[in-house]
Amino acid sequence: MRDVSLILLAAGNSTRFGLFTKKQWLYQGDTPLWLFVANRLKELYNFTHIVVVGNTNELKLMRKFSNFTYVEGGSSRQESLSNALNKIESDYVLVNDVARCCVDSKLISTLIENKEPNSCIIPAIKVTDTTYFDGNPIDRDKLLRVQTPQLSCTNTLKELLKKSIDFTDESSLFFSENKKIKFIDGSNSAHKLTYSEDLELLKCLKEPISEPKNGFGYDIHPFEEGKQMVLGGVEIESEYGFKAHSDGDVAIHALIDALLGASSLGDIGELFPDTDSKYSNIDSKELLAKVTNLVKGVGYEIINCDLTIVAQKPKISPYKEEMSIALSTILNISESRLNIKATTAEKLGFIGREEGVAVYATVTLNYYKWSRK
Repeated sequence: MRDVSLILLAAGNSTRFGLFTKKQWLYQGDTPLWLFVANRLKELYNFTHIVVVGNTNELKLMRKFSNFTYVEGGSSRQESLSNALNKIESDYVLVNDVARCCVDSKLISTLIENKEPNSCIIPAIKVTDTTYFDGNPIDRDKLLRVQTPQLSCTNTLKELLKKSIDFTDESSLFFSENKKIKFIDGSNSAHKLTYSEDLELLKCLKEPISEPKNGFGYDIHPFEEGKQMVLGGVEIESEYGFKAHSDGDVAIHALIDALLGASSLGDIGELFPDTDSKYSNIDSKELLAKVTNLVKGVGYEIINCDLTIVAQKPKISPYKEEMSIALSTILNISESRLNIKATTAEKLGFIGREEGVAVYATVTLNYYKWSRK
């Protein structure tokens, strides 16, 4: 009988990691790390159920990769784990952090072989270095470095989580409530990915492939008298601006959609709906900054951006250099990777009648080459 399920925690913000890309989105070949780890564990044991916990803004993208069960992460490890456990009905659950990405088969089999009712099974490694605490040497023979994954009795873990106790792993939760914990030998290969320099220690990882991702964006807005015109992140001298829920920066909106298209993250309306009052008259540069962080966070670097502004008026040429500086600064790329073109509609149609402006944008992304760092 298959009585063990897997929960993979992959909703963190990687605040200590030190790179733009989050740990869970470091590509291994053409596979993000969270999926690499999930597939690796799936090959090591035939789990009853596999649940992946992801960041709210990343779940839609995660679901495009595989048909695991996905749940939304919370503001704490405790909340994330509780959300995942709602999907678990097996007797035991193996909980692993995506940062433990090189777990070996021996560790998994030993954990499962040692499962016991109402218990938590914990891999741990002895400390071999001389160790000080608060300026004083301590007995290293009494120290253990605890690892994940950890195997817990599902019902016991669910009950303990109801007590709202802060914890860093399942073992500390079980210990705090005087529940049984059992140590097994850990594995040096299960080193935790916490800082970018840890990448050099994780031998199971492989470099991302080069695979350009192209995205296209388009937006159009009519003029509105008496409103400041903002285009390409700069203020334009004009007697009218753009009619829109936000500041109406049609160039940035097209660029955002191109970024989202290349990264398969949806569109601007999904992320920043015009029915939400918090985006009323918002500076579109703020939206571009959010999307840039999101795109880089899920494993991409920006290779090239190309914009074509179609306007009968105002004249765009005097502002192109200022736009280039503003946009490349937000995107955190060299101006050499950003191109802005301007043309008219030859007096044809909506634009030719001087009623508004349209912008076309293309973006090329590639997997972030973390192996260079």
